[in-house]
Amino acid sequence: MSISRRDFIQTAATVSAALAASSAVGATAKKPTEAKGDLAPKGIWPGGVEKPLMPYTPGIKAGGWLFIAGQLATDFETGVAPQARTDSDSPAEHLALQSKFVMANVEKTVAAAGLDMARDTVSIWQWMTSKHPTNEEFAQGNNWPEIPTEAHFAERKKFFAAPGPVSSAMGVKALMVKDTVLEVELICVDDGGENVGFSKAEPGEASVIRRGDWVFISSEQWERTPADGGTQKQVDQIMEQLGELAKAAGSSLERTVKAEVFIGDPTEYPAMDAAWKRWYPNNPPARVVMPYMGLTGGKGRKVEVSLILLANDSKKKIETIYTDKAPKPFSHEPQAVKAGNLIFFSQQMPSDDKGALAPGMARNPNFPFYGLPVRAQMSYMLKNVAAICEAGGSSLENVVRRVCFHDQGENFAEAIDEWAKHFPDLKPVSTSIVLGGPLVVPGAHTLLDLIAYAP
Repeated sequence: MSISRRDFIQTAATVSAALAASSAVGATAKKPTEAKGDLAPKGIWPGGVEKPLMPYTPGIKAGGWLFIAGQLATDFETGVAPQARTDSDSPAEHLALQSKFVMANVEKTVAAAGLDMARDTVSIWQWMTSKHPTNEEFAQGNNWPEIPTEAHFAERKKFFAAPGPVSSAMGVKALMVKDTVLEVELICVDDGGENVGFSKAEPGEASVIRRGDWVFISSEQWERTPADGGTQKQVDQIMEQLGELAKAAGSSLERTVKAEVFIGDPTEYPAMDAAWKRWYPNNPPARVVMPYMGLTGGKGRKVEVSLILLANDSKKKIETIYTDKAPKPFSHEPQAVKAGNLIFFSQQMPSDDKGALAPGMARNPNFPFYGLPVRAQMSYMLKNVAAICEAGGSSLENVVRRVCFHDQGENFAEAIDEWAKHFPDLKPVSTSIVLGGPLVVPGAHTLLDLIAYAP
């Protein structure tokens, strides 16, 4: 999702009025949340929606938030659900049918939590499969997935009103059910308030919204079309645009608590990180960098960035979390950031503080058939996550949202089986993605993006 500078300037005249409305929302929205007696994580199991095969919860309410697991167009019995199938050769028709099925199930799940999806959703992620780019195309700097995204957005508009949620739409290699082409997850806010938009948008879309103390910005991309813009140049332009959007909503880049960075080939990582240090020289936000992302905005894009921020006038504190019981990040992000009643984790990989695979996380080459490295890596990461949770005043059992990116699909089952053992009671909502190539840390099989509730 990207807004042009012209559209941004055209809407600048409405910013003052919108800010006033947002301040009113922030002032009135806190009371319903604070008045509730039980803010601890609670599972949501909607009727009329197929129960997942894997160990995760469809939805979790915690502390005035609602987290919805990734939804696929499946009945969990035959693969793609019959009502979402077509014999058509058109990728757009497959995407449209699956979008209709998925969005209806997501709406039911949100309703089961007592919320209104159209009113209360603040952020939505769409993961769409494509054969493109191939790994060879990624290596050449071609990140365009050639997905007919309009088919999905046409269906999505039926479920949201303006200002809709902020959005990230990415091309990925594969999902967990054969022939599914779309997975949708989202976050909602349960505060009795409403979203306030600060940019020109189509129904059900927004580049930036404010909800009480919080500001959410869609994944922004390089808006110029020539393909000669290097990674650092594109990051600089994106961050400039994100800064303008944050300012319009009453925030600033210094108030960023979580960033998602989408890149193509992992070799783009160092250039992206070098630019990041210029924009966040001190106290950088929590950050997850996802490689092998098909960037749907068109050819020439090398990076996209989305942000979660606190408003400048919010009384909530931003706290950088650190513990010596977990490795220091090897690039420019903290272990985690605590803001309000949430802990936003930076990317979790089975690595040491130098960016190499941690000891014991791979098979000994002299014993190539011994060991379970995928399981060992997940156990190692969760040990680190537990230590970071404790440093942030929470615990591992309060992890509420999990997105797991796998290098290859065959590593999914072992990873999630180990994951589930660490959550004997309430299982976090979950989304699993196959990237189809080696991660930034050589030998790593999984990359985790996590949010935990902090009582």
